[in-house]
Amino acid sequence: MEMFDNFSQFIKGLALTYGLKAIAAVIALIIGLWVIKVIVKALAALMEKKEVDPSLRGFINSLTGILLKVMLVITVISMLGIQMTSFVAILGAAGLAVGMALSGTLQNFAGGVMLLIFKPFKVGDFIEAQGYAGVVSEIQIFITVLKTPDNKTIIIPNGGLSTGSLINYSAESTRRVDFSFGIAYGDSYDDAKALLLKLIKADGRILTTPEPFIVLGALADSSVNITVRVWAKSGDYWGVFFDMNEKVYKEFDKNGLHIPFPQMDVHLDK
Repeated sequence: MEMFDNFSQFIKGLALTYGLKAIAAVIALIIGLWVIKVIVKALAALMEKKEVDPSLRGFINSLTGILLKVMLVITVISMLGIQMTSFVAILGAAGLAVGMALSGTLQNFAGGVMLLIFKPFKVGDFIEAQGYAGVVSEIQIFITVLKTPDNKTIIIPNGGLSTGSLINYSAESTRRVDFSFGIAYGDSYDDAKALLLKLIKADGRILTTPEPFIVLGALADSSVNITVRVWAKSGDYWGVFFDMNEKVYKEFDKNGLHIPFPQMDVHLDK
């Protein structure tokens, strides 16, 4: 009985000592997470007020949240009475092993840093990379988030974005719009060219500098192909492209110009 009483007293003392520390550590963890959430929100609001580059906001918010949480965990562990020197040594060894296992994740982190330094694109740009295309909505520590025109969300790791090829359709203020219109053999090329020039001049979105380019592009099997190149503001690209196709289809028919389709003439030798 005496041995049981001594053991019971030891357990009570242990529970009293470390139980209070554990409760204090849990309370500190809860409060700390709440404070970190408030700090991150306040930082986001401050950056928005100061008009910080939107490309940096998500990255800085994510990085700040992670760093603060790491500091909080270290603080909570120290409150439990664990020696930090031993913990740091264990953490270093574990960090090495985890770093080797998560080499791809670290590459994505480095890729995110490189994207923010060299800025091949920014939030709001329309890009094509890694087989996907969309508007950049977020640049985070490890990933970049795209929104497609049909409202899909695409998540691309930053490592591949920083080392692979990409197309930024929003980098320049103007873009060239290319067309190829076919007319039938026997139709007047001069009339077709004059009509195309008239349609181009009637569209105020098409720029006069550089001048529109219209040439006879090819004598194809079933059509005479006319190559047309015009310039427009990047935001007007698709509007100009679709509207011009529609106008040409309607106006060619009204003016006696025929848009041919592939066909074959067969001659029978009796």
